[in-house]
Amino acid sequence: MTRTLRKVALPIGVVALGLVLLLAFAPTREAVLAFVNGAFGGRNNFNLYSTLSRFAILLGVAMSVLVSFRAGLLNIGAEGQLVLGGLTAAMIGVYLPAPPLVVTVSALLGAMVVAALWAMLAGLIERATNVPLLIGSLLLNYPAVYLASYFVSHPFRDVNSGATQSFRILREAGLPRFTGTILDYGIVLIGITALLVIVLERTSVFGYRVRMQGYSVGFARASGFPTRRLYYRTLMISGAIAGMTGFVAVFGMNQRFIDGMLTAPLYAWTGIAAVLMAAIIPWVTPITAFFFAALATGAIGMERSVGIPREVGQIIQAIIVLYLSGVAGKMLSGRDGKGR
Repeated sequence: MTRTLRKVALPIGVVALGLVLLLAFAPTREAVLAFVNGAFGGRNNFNLYSTLSRFAILLGVAMSVLVSFRAGLLNIGAEGQLVLGGLTAAMIGVYLPAPPLVVTVSALLGAMVVAALWAMLAGLIERATNVPLLIGSLLLNYPAVYLASYFVSHPFRDVNSGATQSFRILREAGLPRFTGTILDYGIVLIGITALLVIVLERTSVFGYRVRMQGYSVGFARASGFPTRRLYYRTLMISGAIAGMTGFVAVFGMNQRFIDGMLTAPLYAWTGIAAVLMAAIIPWVTPITAFFFAALATGAIGMERSVGIPREVGQIIQAIIVLYLSGVAGKMLSGRDGKGR
């Protein structure tokens, strides 16, 4: 645990030191203040609510990735699962002739089931063809994203809107917003899910078995754990969380599926970075996810106020990812899906 905390503390310490140096000079201090205002200020705290909205999606994706990584499963197909979950939720929200509550619940369950099955497909491919889960889950992102793009560009496109997007979901079925804000109740759903993942990972038998399988598949098998069942169940839970996050994105702020809404912001890859920055520690992951959310919205504010391009935030994120790639190689070596 001490070694793991040191891995987490190092990048956080570097960021803190950088902030101190930036605040020491007037020009850079202005940029930092613009960044902070862009992430947490604004009229009626608009920027803060924007950060929280982004944080909700990032946290959902991060929890999805965390579940599989803790089991030693290098499932990086969260993007495809997220997109298919959002598309499924949108289709149900638009075309299901039912009362609003039924539409909402059906869209949530449908998104989770479709995303869970898509995640399990990567596992089936590995079992049947020996294609590593890392590769299979990555490649499955492409048909998922292009399939969703095709549907909202052609058969299910709202042509009158002039944009590449689906029709608006049933208005009454959408997630309500906190009074006077742009923040919807999806953050509560994702927050509860994250809390359950953190608690159950430490207190449940399933969570213990997942951890042990992540540490050593051989030990788990020798202990009599149902490793094959854990393999598929973990993938399905991971996919279901990603699908639920897609549902929140559609039924929350957007109220429809827009082509690129879940891929252009790089939610999936940022979620992976957040998990790795947290050293795959469940309770640290929400903190790093919030950091990346604030980094993205703060960079936009910095561009608006002092003219520094928002791509600076992406450069900072890229530097962090480069550092984490070295750390992750050591943390996850030997944890691939072989032999499960």
